[in-house]
Amino acid sequence: MDAFYASVEIRDRPELKGKPVLVGGSPRGRGVVAAASYEARQFGIHSAMPASRAQRLCPHAIFLKPRHDYYAEISRQIRDILDRYTPLVEPLALDEAFLDVTASRNLWGEGPNIGRAIKHEIREELRLVASVGVAPNKFLAKLASDFDKPDGFVVIPAEHVQDFLDPLPISRLWGVGKSTDRALTELGIATIAQLRGLPRKILERRLGEWGHQFWQLAHGVDNRLVVSDREAKSISHETTFERDINDVDTLKSVLLELTEQVAHRLRSHQRRARTVEIKVRFADFTTITRSKRLIQSTDVTTHFWHTAERLLVKALQNSSLAVRLLGIGVSTFDHDLDPQFELFKDIAEKKQSKLDSVADQIQDRFGIGTIHRGWRSRD
Repeated sequence: MDAFYASVEIRDRPELKGKPVLVGGSPRGRGVVAAASYEARQFGIHSAMPASRAQRLCPHAIFLKPRHDYYAEISRQIRDILDRYTPLVEPLALDEAFLDVTASRNLWGEGPNIGRAIKHEIREELRLVASVGVAPNKFLAKLASDFDKPDGFVVIPAEHVQDFLDPLPISRLWGVGKSTDRALTELGIATIAQLRGLPRKILERRLGEWGHQFWQLAHGVDNRLVVSDREAKSISHETTFERDINDVDTLKSVLLELTEQVAHRLRSHQRRARTVEIKVRFADFTTITRSKRLIQSTDVTTHFWHTAERLLVKALQNSSLAVRLLGIGVSTFDHDLDPQFELFKDIAEKKQSKLDSVADQIQDRFGIGTIHRGWRSRD
């Protein structure tokens, strides 16, 4: 979806069309920008930017409080449209998803036909604009969906993958940041075609594990499958920031929201998990994961959050770099709580389970994001 939160607000208030609209916290506090209209982006404003800085960049910007429950309800309506065409839907966030339509072609036509139908139905039924990318794998589909925003529709046929990739700058490859760009420039590499022409061993020797990945992506190779929620062996959420973030409190707030989403999905599938893992990608694209195995499996949000917070703090202690991507996942599943397990829960845990249950009911009825936990900075 194109500038999802902001687009929803502009749809509902036509007088905002063509104006720099920002959805997020107040510029008078510690609020951050959750979404910016394309008019606002022309001033250099992006999501996760402090609202106070956004106001300095664009004094006449219109700030709106987010309506998370409302956006979540619209996200469900979008999901309903996607589910018409395939059960293989892998959501990345409220406004983005991968679809595998391989088995849907006999019923609905080839990928481009399905993509256009989805784009048309979102526009007609919801009066919103989606950018769609159609391609043989996840990397290429994501690249295509971002290529011509807003209101984009880009198809990369299998026989023309290299024609599409070769002229692009290497910055279009997942994981290529400033330091990697600099290292490749020293090798005389500016385009994907030039990178593709290098022997893989040279890239691996220069860039390590990332060298192998860049070589594969430059050849249009990405073997990851689209995995629906029910087939997954882990449940995770991650977010990539438009600009790197070095404020610890902001990162904790984002991690807490991601944790709530993961725990809610876990409970909706009537499972417990024993392993918590966080993923942090720094400004130089160094990516680390940190995990901890709990004493016993759980579905309680606070258990996951306290573990994830400690893992994050420890990960940040060893680096002075800002963070580009943050994620959390849970795995090692058990099925839903049995009566014997419930019997040994202490009072505090039962209270947390009750809190989770009430929160789930509210979010199932009014939408993800309707209710959030708060946390207090240790500073």
